[in-house]
Amino acid sequence: MNRLSCQIFGEVARPTNSKSMKVVKLFSEEPVDHRKEIHAYYPRHVETGKLMTTLRYYGLFRDEHADFNDEMDRMRALRGKVKPERQAKGKQKTE
Repeated sequence: MNRLSCQIFGEVARPTNSKSMKVVKLFSEEPVDHRKEIHAYYPRHVETGKLMTTLRYYGLFRDEHADFNDEMDRMRALRGKVKPERQAKGKQKTE
């Protein structure tokens, strides 16, 4: 009866040493990737980056680094330094 009670309530049926109890404790608790303090520790970088890109497109956010890169690309194109677009060999583009 004691063994059945231990199985129902998730306890160890036989006496075990401290190392085995540590393993039992690890498996009985919630997984690490499901714990809120672990997976919500860092901010959501991907979503924040997409939001800032959208806001920049609408003109509501100023990203100076991206503006600088766009300006360098524009100046490079004006000087004629842009590489021509490569066509894929063996595959035709279907539009």
